Amino acid sequence: MTVAGQSPYLSRAAIAALALAAGVAIANGYALQPSLSVIASDFGVPASRMTALASVTMLGYLVGLALLVPLADRFSPRTLISAQMGMLALLLACASWSSGPLTLGIALFLVGAATTVAAQCSTVVGKHAEPHRRGAAMGVVSAGISAGILLSRFVGGVLSQWCGWRGALLALAGCVALAAVGGASLLPGGRPQGRPPGYATTIVAIPRLLRDSVQLRRRTCAGMLWFFAFNLVWVGLAIRLAEPPYGMSAAAIGAYSLAGVLGLGVTRVAGKFTDRFGDRAVIRCGLVVAALSALLLGVALGSPGWMGVGLATFDAGCFAAQVANQSRVVAIQPARAGALSAAYLTLYYAAGAVGAVAAGMLNERVGWGAMMIVTAVAITAAGLVGPAPASVDASGEPTSAG
Repeated sequence: MTVAGQSPYLSRAAIAALALAAGVAIANGYALQPSLSVIASDFGVPASRMTALASVTMLGYLVGLALLVPLADRFSPRTLISAQMGMLALLLACASWSSGPLTLGIALFLVGAATTVAAQCSTVVGKHAEPHRRGAAMGVVSAGISAGILLSRFVGGVLSQWCGWRGALLALAGCVALAAVGGASLLPGGRPQGRPPGYATTIVAIPRLLRDSVQLRRRTCAGMLWFFAFNLVWVGLAIRLAEPPYGMSAAAIGAYSLAGVLGLGVTRVAGKFTDRFGDRAVIRCGLVVAALSALLLGVALGSPGWMGVGLATFDAGCFAAQVANQSRVVAIQPARAGALSAAYLTLYYAAGAVGAVAAGMLNERVGWGAMMIVTAVAITAAGLVGPAPASVDASGEPTSAG
């Protein structure tokens, strides 16, 4: 589906704008986490009650993936991205006026749903980028998303310290609004050609896509396995380092997240390699690195230097696999990229949530070393289940084997 009166492909400026919008949007799902105790004090409730806000935001994100990402098949990039960014800015402003935990929880659920505009940005790039540069373009957007996640807690904490958590939300709303204006000026607009299926039809068709496409099923299962493993590592690490004999503070534990900086560069390189060498090679190389890194992490817990190396290479391997995998998910049927992304990402993040819960259970019952063996096994299984070789149609696009 192309846009009337516009080039069918995105410009470099448009891709950069989408990467910026994606990073700014996704950051709002994490920015308040350092301020939960401050919010609890402001409302006069126990801090433990505020920890549910992080889960509420993630739940909203999962709902948004299923219900909002398919809109990429129905609207032009300019209309879709600008409108949802504008809505996200409004919701952040409303959240800043919350009178209590309940109203803030409702507001953050809606904020979480609206932050799926980041996934829409990735889908739009996969849908409208030049086919032979799709991987590289999606790598740019993935780098923006990774940067947003990586910097979100730091920026949110600084803003909360300077102007309070309510002021931080207003400042974040302003950043989102500016990104919305930039997107409106650079992204292609106009009415999409053809008659896309109705919204309800698109939503109902998502399970059918999984049923009918072998490629989508295999790639989704693989992504679920390595994102499950990804959350085992990061959530398990936070739990373990807070316990004796380490007893590290939240700030010290959070500093380990800086190891993820390596992933910012890897996403762009992985996208280019996907275009040049194919997604299977990139995914398998990334998963080999991630599995070996998990084994290193299992024996390096007492050595901060080796832990940093292990976390950096683990993140890089997972990020590389994700860029390559998602770029080919949207290529299964580019005209239905929104529905394909919704199917893939909803299950992907659901598996991540299961991994976060499992991390606590495994840490208590089997310990860190055994948990890293489970991580390596899950990543190895991901490499075995997907992806299958794809057939190629007359246009050079990979198609589903099913």
